[in-house]
Amino acid sequence: MAADSGPALERMPVDRLKRVGPRMLERLQRLRIRSVQDLLFHLPYRYQDRSRLHALRDLCDGDEALVEGVVADAQISQGRRRSLKVWLCDDGGSLMLRFFHFTTSQLESMGPGQCLRCFGEVRQGPQSLEMVHPEVQHRFDAGTVAVGQAMTPVYPSTEGMQQVTWRGLTDQALALLRRDPRTLHDWVPAQLLAPLHLPPLGEALVYLHRPPPEAPLEQLAERAHPAFLRLAFEEMLAHQLALRRLRRARRRLRAPPLNVRGDLRRQLLRGLPFGLTGAQQRVLDEIAADLGRSEPMMRLLQGDVGSGKTVVAALAALQAVEAGFQAAIMAPTELLSEQHLRNLSRWLAPLGVSVAWLSGRHKGAERRGILADIAGGDAAVVVGTHALFQDEVRFHRLGLAMIDEQHRFGVHQRLRLRGKGEQDGLTPHQLIMTATPIPRSLAMAVYADLDLSVIDELPPGRTPISTVAVPDTRRDEVIERVRTACAAGRQAYWVCTLVEESEALQAQAAEDTAAALRESLPELRVGLVHGRIKAADREPVMQAFAAGELDLLVATTVIEVGVDVPNASLMIIENPERLGLAQLHQLRGRVGRGTVQSYCLLLYHPPLGATARERLGILRKEVSGFAIADADLRLRGAGEVLGTRQAGMAQFRLADPLRDQALMQAAQQGADRMLEHWPEHVEPLIHRWLGEREECGQV
Repeated sequence: MAADSGPALERMPVDRLKRVGPRMLERLQRLRIRSVQDLLFHLPYRYQDRSRLHALRDLCDGDEALVEGVVADAQISQGRRRSLKVWLCDDGGSLMLRFFHFTTSQLESMGPGQCLRCFGEVRQGPQSLEMVHPEVQHRFDAGTVAVGQAMTPVYPSTEGMQQVTWRGLTDQALALLRRDPRTLHDWVPAQLLAPLHLPPLGEALVYLHRPPPEAPLEQLAERAHPAFLRLAFEEMLAHQLALRRLRRARRRLRAPPLNVRGDLRRQLLRGLPFGLTGAQQRVLDEIAADLGRSEPMMRLLQGDVGSGKTVVAALAALQAVEAGFQAAIMAPTELLSEQHLRNLSRWLAPLGVSVAWLSGRHKGAERRGILADIAGGDAAVVVGTHALFQDEVRFHRLGLAMIDEQHRFGVHQRLRLRGKGEQDGLTPHQLIMTATPIPRSLAMAVYADLDLSVIDELPPGRTPISTVAVPDTRRDEVIERVRTACAAGRQAYWVCTLVEESEALQAQAAEDTAAALRESLPELRVGLVHGRIKAADREPVMQAFAAGELDLLVATTVIEVGVDVPNASLMIIENPERLGLAQLHQLRGRVGRGTVQSYCLLLYHPPLGATARERLGILRKEVSGFAIADADLRLRGAGEVLGTRQAGMAQFRLADPLRDQALMQAAQQGADRMLEHWPEHVEPLIHRWLGEREECGQV
């Protein structure tokens, strides 16, 4: 049965639900929610306990609390950013409610004397504790909490979508499902479910969206409840089925075998001022063997920050060039591509190998000349950004396509680059590189159709970064540390982090920090980058920092994947307790690129819980990204560690391949049984979970 001939909820557009207009539909589509079925599979990622009221005087920074009180005052603040401030009071304390987005009716409903019940996260504001955009209730029985409120779902969201909206939409979808469970087809045969003791699909969805008051909160939070495992199993089954298709398709492709004597590689190695590490040599041998075969290489090169992936890429490119083919390397930013250009030109030009660079900045006659060199084969190695897969780019004979930091690109972009090299029935080899460490124990379970190479050894002579945890009560001392470092001619990063917030609030935090630091450090040149700034506008700021024209760069985690700035020797990371260890390690890797001692200060907000203390302790002690990734996996689980999407990695929405290993084995066996006994269920099950990703070869 085809996916588009399935039952009603699979075909019912989500805008058939009440209050879903064009604007909300656009927001839902950002999260790939197009049908009512998609909405039902958009599950809560946690649950809030609203079983008790908190007195305002007892609130602490970081609390997530249900409060009620009377409005003492409400006014619009016309500061640097317009906001509505509402002062809420009870018998013993007060709290500010702050709204950056509000309507006239909201202002009127929160006037002095109004009784409000609010739920949200408490934060320390400039003058007092406050809640930013709390959920507000106007009608309630003062001092009492309904039992049914104890387990409130919290959904992954996007800007403009409040939690009360999600609950209203899912109420409607669940009503349709309860009215007729047959409207959502269960494609998993009962024979596969019975041995696992898992509930039917509809029952599992209802339970997860609206758990009963007596539901085990801890089991739900750990995603270990049978209702959740039911959906995780179905997702893993869909991935296994898609993988079997992908492997069959790959076996049908052919690539040019790049068998050479290796003269160019030997010349480069003789000219390098350093020798390869054992890990680099092992990985290079794996790549060279792949390139010599007639089946296209699809290999992921994983290496810690500074492990020497670029020189391995250069040596792989020389194998293609010596065989009479071109090699291309694509990077996510102009700055990173320019860095690759400098390195490759320095290494390859003495060998007589031409290196071309194509980016968005090339215009007119200069661009036409570069395109002609690529199309004519005069450019043996081509370095570029997204510009490489634009329509007017034509390769003469592309044998090897390399992508750096693949997770910054969409899969369609990677496939378009590969497609540009398809000639005479041959497909170019692909090498995909990443500095994001994934534990070995996890990698083999979740990498889809890629062979894996790991550089797990750093070059000798690197000075380890000294990592120190500092409470934010010593913020003034940290600012002085920045002043001293920059006065000595060094540069520094200041990274602002927030979680579970919109990009707008993350940007606001970075902007506020930059303004405060400019005021405290007027003698320094301070730059700012965050996710709300367009990439084209971020790039000049990053380039200015790399060129030494800025002393201090204030940023969000958009700098996680960056370039070498050897002069940057100090990094401050605010609220490090809110990030995973692997991401903290990636950020820390922006310093320590030169020869001087570098420092990373973790500016945390006390008090720290036991887990947070353990995590920051691991980061202080460990320098290996792989050791850190293993610790991150142990502390947070596979689902969190895989937050950064990797090339060719099975991108699970719900399943955790490490936690759910028994289910993974059952899914592998179940996929074989489905293909044999229920082949008509395969396509709709894959489409439900992977949709367009499976169609374009990305599981």
